[in-house]
Amino acid sequence: MAAKPGERKLQILQTLAEMLQQPRGEKITTAALAARLGVSEAALYRHFASKAQMFEGLIEFIEQTLFGLINKITSEEQSGVQQVEAIMALLLGFAQKNPGMTRVLIGDALVNEDERLQARVNQLHDRLEATLRQSLRIAASQNEIAPQTDASAQANKLFCLVVGRWHQFAKSGFRRPPMEHWEEQKKLLLAC
Repeated sequence: MAAKPGERKLQILQTLAEMLQQPRGEKITTAALAARLGVSEAALYRHFASKAQMFEGLIEFIEQTLFGLINKITSEEQSGVQQVEAIMALLLGFAQKNPGMTRVLIGDALVNEDERLQARVNQLHDRLEATLRQSLRIAASQNEIAPQTDASAQANKLFCLVVGRWHQFAKSGFRRPPMEHWEEQKKLLLAC
């Protein structure tokens, strides 16, 4: 029985993400991906024009997932500080649940790939930091944090923690979970 349109594409992306979960972080080749799926490389190219398009598919999945959840947080939570806490927990938790995607988020999986992929991840980082900045501005307007707080500097500090935790997770072979110590750290980070 033939797979429905889109199912094979999703299967390719899921397998690519699984391969990225290997702690050694070896370069993923289309030959290895095809072998893992039990298909020919030509079969991969019927669904994606290049390996770069496969990584773009993963980045798109990450964007849709994160911003879908962030939009839900910002629409349901009125408190700016609560928004920041929820967004930070989301970003750390997403990485913990998706180790292969973490390697994409830190650019580790994109080394020696098309440079536009890293540019797209950088743009995603900028958007995530901007989201934190907006929630911090809401928190300042609600007097939850000091009104003179520099939202840009604070958002950058928070996002740097997220990226650092992502790196630590990936570089530890996925043994140091990003959520480790989050409950204690959030009190210190948001005291401004």
